[in-house]
Amino acid sequence: MEKCKNVFEAILKYGHDEDYLPQPTPDFCPTDAAAGSPEKIDILRSRVDLGLPLWHDNDRYDYNGLTGAIRPRES
Repeated sequence: MEKCKNVFEAILKYGHDEDYLPQPTPDFCPTDAAAGSPEKIDILRSRVDLGLPLWHDNDRYDYNGLTGAIRPRES
């Protein structure tokens, strides 16, 4: 099977689902993972694979309460 090189080839080959609306299921839970973190990206990837909406209304939307390592600037 020939792999599509880009999204345009995939649309030409398989069509598109412009009207597709993912439906939440009972196991569609919010996440407390910070935006841009590897954990959040994995969760979003999993949601796409499962056909779920990307965003849950109760997903974390800020960085309050998070701490991180601070690396000093190199001169």
